[in-house]
Amino acid sequence: MDMEHLLQRYFGTTELGEVQVDAIPTATDRMLVDFGLEKDRGKRFGLWSLLYMLDAAPDLDVAFDDESDREAARSFMDLVASAGQS
Repeated sequence: MDMEHLLQRYFGTTELGEVQVDAIPTATDRMLVDFGLEKDRGKRFGLWSLLYMLDAAPDLDVAFDDESDREAARSFMDLVASAGQS
C-alpha cells in the first residue's frame, strides 16, 4: 500500500495540499481503526507513517510488537525530522 493509495482512500485525493482541514479528524479516526485491525506488517507501517505525519500515530511500543518494526519507525521519524530541517 503506497502513500497515494492511502491518501486517496482516506481523503479522496492523492494531493496532500488538497486535503480539507476539517476532513482530517474523521480520516484519522478511520485510519486508527484500520490500523488496529490490520495484520499485514507493511500495511500497518504505511498507516502508522501517515498517522505520524498527521501527528496522530500511536506510540511505538503500542503500535509495533516487533523491535525491528519499532526501529524502522524510529528511522522514519529521523528521516522526517531531517527533511524538516532542510
